[in-house]
Amino acid sequence: MRKLIAFLIKYSVVILFILLELLSFGLIVNNNGYQKSVFFSSGNTVLASLYEVSNSVVEYFYLRQANNGLALENTQLKNQLVELKNQLQVIAPADSVNQNQLQVDPQNEISYIYAKVIHNSTNKMQNYITLNKGERDGIRVDMGVVNEDGVVGIVAKVTEKFSVVIPVINPKLQINSKFKSNNYSGPIVWEGKDYRFTKLNDIARHVKFALGDTLITSGYTYSFPEGILIGTVDDFVINESDAYYDIKIRLAVNFRTLSHVQVINYLNYEEQRQLEKSVTQQP
Repeated sequence: MRKLIAFLIKYSVVILFILLELLSFGLIVNNNGYQKSVFFSSGNTVLASLYEVSNSVVEYFYLRQANNGLALENTQLKNQLVELKNQLQVIAPADSVNQNQLQVDPQNEISYIYAKVIHNSTNKMQNYITLNKGERDGIRVDMGVVNEDGVVGIVAKVTEKFSVVIPVINPKLQINSKFKSNNYSGPIVWEGKDYRFTKLNDIARHVKFALGDTLITSGYTYSFPEGILIGTVDDFVINESDAYYDIKIRLAVNFRTLSHVQVINYLNYEEQRQLEKSVTQQP
């Protein structure tokens, strides 16, 4: 209390000056029509700006909720699309002799699991992504991860509630890919430089391709079906003495803005894995 009284006494002249200024300003505004209109006009402009900022903040948080809903809906639509494609595949033509032989191709028996990115790195030599889904949601190791733009990575570790993904922008991961135009295949490997680009290896000098050609998944692994977009040819070089091209690929996925993904559940994974394992173990 003493400090407050001492403060008021010390700055009494300043406080009195401010009060008199406010009183004078109020008298001028109230007793002069022009000044009054200018004051309220300026006040409305300031309030409008504050409301605009406030609405932008509110809309931002509502936008995040909307994005979550759209990503979940997109996953559901993908599952429905896969189901419809498989149903169309088994529909027999009118002149079919044996309708019982019509079956869905095993590699097309997949479903998608929606997940949200809760941790992501793009500026390290070995980047990782953490998802908010785990074993209890059906996630397992070796599942492919995509978003609406293309390939993201492969699930490396799983707990009950979470999973860690090795993305394309990690040199530990090599994904077998191929040109959409001619089916020539090779692995993509990130060199640890720019999160926007990766490198395509093992493409021999006789292979014909061009800038802008599309690179897709080959379908040779458990993780991804054939035909998922990886990126496009951004640049390539080959010297006279080289047997293989040095090819730079611009990735389709923007890892800096990654927030939602779909994890690919290959329904025949275990059957195919066990079969191939039994063959390799034979003497």
